[in-house]
Amino acid sequence: MADETAAWQTVQYEGFEIHVSPVATTPPDPAHPADASAAHDSRYTYLGYVCHPGADPHIPGHAVPFHADGEESFANVDEALYEAVHVGRSIVDGTHPDLTVLPLVTGGV
Repeated sequence: MADETAAWQTVQYEGFEIHVSPVATTPPDPAHPADASAAHDSRYTYLGYVCHPGADPHIPGHAVPFHADGEESFANVDEALYEAVHVGRSIVDGTHPDLTVLPLVTGGV
């Protein structure tokens, strides 16, 4: 959705799809391939969105996008993905403080 090159993973949850992708907070510099010590120091964040199965997230109103807040980062890809799925589930469950799937449900999308 936000980054076409991101490695998206999908989780089915309560009739919705939660799409999540880990993102390195400092992407590698293509001019200087990362060495082992630089890769060890990498931190990750995430992008994600919630939609109905088969919906096109590029069409306005067909998905609820989300991302890590501010300077939030994680030690590895697995931690970032775990948190992203947790946030996606909170959006579907209606427990997220700011985001909801209600427009997807009431809009008929």
